[in-house]
Amino acid sequence: MGEYDVRMVVLSTDDLDESIRFYSESLGMSLKFRDGGHYAALDGGSISLALATAVDHPLPGQVAVGIKTADVDAAAKAIEDSGGAVVKGPYNDAHERRAVVYDNKGNGLVFYSPLPH
Repeated sequence: MGEYDVRMVVLSTDDLDESIRFYSESLGMSLKFRDGGHYAALDGGSISLALATAVDHPLPGQVAVGIKTADVDAAAKAIEDSGGAVVKGPYNDAHERRAVVYDNKGNGLVFYSPLPH
C-alpha cells in the first residue's frame, strides 16, 4: 500500500465570497488560495478547508475528503477492488492527477498527486 496523506475537506457552496467571509469571521480562518469565484482553500490547521461551487467541486452538494498520494491510479483501483466506485478518473487536470471515488458506504474521496513541472 502507498502512503496516503489526508490534506483537505471540500465543502459545497453556491456563494464563494459569502462562504469565505463566514469561515473567516466565525472561525478566524485565513485564505490560503483562491481560484476565481469557484474555489478557495482556507487554513484549517493540519488540513485545508476547501470551498467549491458546482463548477469546481468533485461531487457537488456533498462533502469530499482530499487525500494526497504518490499513486492515484493504484488508490482508485484499491477502492474499486474493495467495493467502492470510481466516479471520475484517474485523469490529469492543469495541476495534478486526480481520481474521484466513493468508498463502500458512498462517502466521497478525491485522490490527487501534483504533476511534475
